[in-house]
Amino acid sequence: MPCIRWRKTVQPNALATLIWLALAGVCGPACILLTGCGPSDEKLESIFDGKSLQGWRGNAQFWSVREGAITGETTERTPTEGNTFLIYGNVVADFELRLKVRIIGGNSGIQFRSADRGNFVVHGYQTDISSTEEFLGDLYEEGGRGVLAKGGEKVEIRQDGKKVVDKIRGRSEIATAVRWQDWNDYRLVAKGDRIVQEINGVVTADVVDKEEHKARADGILALQLHAGPPMLVQFKDIQLRRLK
Repeated sequence: MPCIRWRKTVQPNALATLIWLALAGVCGPACILLTGCGPSDEKLESIFDGKSLQGWRGNAQFWSVREGAITGETTERTPTEGNTFLIYGNVVADFELRLKVRIIGGNSGIQFRSADRGNFVVHGYQTDISSTEEFLGDLYEEGGRGVLAKGGEKVEIRQDGKKVVDKIRGRSEIATAVRWQDWNDYRLVAKGDRIVQEINGVVTADVVDKEEHKARADGILALQLHAGPPMLVQFKDIQLRRLK
């Protein structure tokens, strides 16, 4: 049974309902992963100061800070030949990540438990960010197995790599919660072999990855700027909580 840790703000009369929902499998990460299982090492901490790229590294041709947000942009005159990343180099294992994202054109991603391959290339888990319904809410593995879960899926990846897939909701339902070309709240929780993604409070993917020699328990964080047509993606209010 998953461990459950409740916020102090949950009132006693609501607690019984939440426990029932969790045991019945009705509620998702909002009940089971409110702050992660077990005590956290730290409270939510900001890993972007809103003014500079201190603590991050990437190709300065594509990454800057504008109006308090990390900004990645390509144009017709300044394309990137391959996907390029802004890297937060500290290794992170179990964590909760909260941030606001805005994208105009193309697609992007939030890398985690990933490996730095040099020249601002990163391989590993990726929360997909899309300017259209395509790829919206996917869990992807950059430089690896590709799509691990499509938006709206609950997936168990077994040791032998076989997937057991259940549907949480349709991708169109996720799309109705998105503020297109505007700021959206992304939340990502990775605890042990389980990964849960949310956009504006809507669970987009819930994955347990047990595949031998391929599942990753820790790694670096990074932000993606995708090769292809001109695009712009921005990130702000980036907060990280490390979980025990």
